[in-house]
Amino acid sequence: MKTMNNLNLIELQNKLNYYFDKPALLEAALTHSSYANEHKKDGLISNERLEFLGDSILGLAVAELIYKHKPSTPEGQMTKLRAELVCEKNLASLAESLELGTYLKLGRGEDKGGGRTRPSILADALEAVLAAMYLDSGLNSVMLFVKERLFSEIEIINIETTDYKTTLQELVQMKPGQTLSYHVTGESGPDHMKQFTVEVRLNGKYCGEGVGKSKKEAEQAAAMSALDTIT
Repeated sequence: MKTMNNLNLIELQNKLNYYFDKPALLEAALTHSSYANEHKKDGLISNERLEFLGDSILGLAVAELIYKHKPSTPEGQMTKLRAELVCEKNLASLAESLELGTYLKLGRGEDKGGGRTRPSILADALEAVLAAMYLDSGLNSVMLFVKERLFSEIEIINIETTDYKTTLQELVQMKPGQTLSYHVTGESGPDHMKQFTVEVRLNGKYCGEGVGKSKKEAEQAAAMSALDTIT
């Protein structure tokens, strides 16, 4: 007789349309650090290492699909498009559509605090699941999943977006612990024709500069320059 846990795993695999040869990998992907910490005596390991691997695998899968299916898209726009697709909001949305939160193993405090619907936890768990799929059967299974569940969104994303600040922020957030800051380094012209120069720094180091008729416009120009620098 199957336990409820095993039934839950089967149910999730039906939603994923992927069936694990090694279900233990999926179970590990669903184990949040808060739960692992509460069950240290059982030797449980959290999904953090899988999430780390999944982040890179997802980036590779999306990059390859963009490269193959958007041959006329220049590098800078490819980077923006990838950042759009793998941002936390999109990953959490996909996780919600799979009801991934209901299958997570969370610590009591995290569970009571709304962890099952927290975007960061859902996005990380999805990346961990993708890593589990990769370890279970290789990159092709991940590519198929990404193409079916994420790649269709490319057609509705405006790759000509001029919101370079948001794109840069999402790109930087793909690696934890990084910070962006904008600094006005110059101001010239009369009040009715001001021109601002803004410098953007990544972790305190210069990575781009822009000029505009307003601080916001200059910041956008600086972000665009930074995207060309770091991609």
